[in-house]
Amino acid sequence: MTVVKAVAVFTFIAVLSLPALAVMPDEKLSDPALEARAREISKELRCLVCQNQSIDDSNADLARDLRVLVRERLVAGDSNDQVLNYVHDRYGDFVLLRPPVTGYTALLWGGPFVLLALAGIGTALYMRQRRRDVETMPAPALTADEEARLADLLNEDKPGDGR
Repeated sequence: MTVVKAVAVFTFIAVLSLPALAVMPDEKLSDPALEARAREISKELRCLVCQNQSIDDSNADLARDLRVLVRERLVAGDSNDQVLNYVHDRYGDFVLLRPPVTGYTALLWGGPFVLLALAGIGTALYMRQRRRDVETMPAPALTADEEARLADLLNEDKPGDGR
């Protein structure tokens, strides 16, 4: 059991250290304030290869290129918003980890709930109509054999016949 725990701890530490390897030493800026801003911006941008990782956490070549681009724009004097807008203009909403709420994104997020509600309403209406159809449907007539069997069953259940 000790070996299993050691492997689990090693795996946990290895997984936690992966994001630390993303930003290479040659990418870092000498100015700590600019580097902090670059890291903050990099956490807002999605790696276009990894998709659910920020460029700050990704080891992909495209993520490295975007990190370098962010740092170049900061050194050129752009503000955080200007850098984000610059990258957004070139790659679209997909590059942002928190895309702006537009009609399209609202449809993407709300569409499944609307469809689920419509399906529930449709099912309720169908079940209500089916219940009405069953309630108004006349019962089928019994055959002569079924009526005789029913009479026998009813006679068996009467109290006082001595059985």
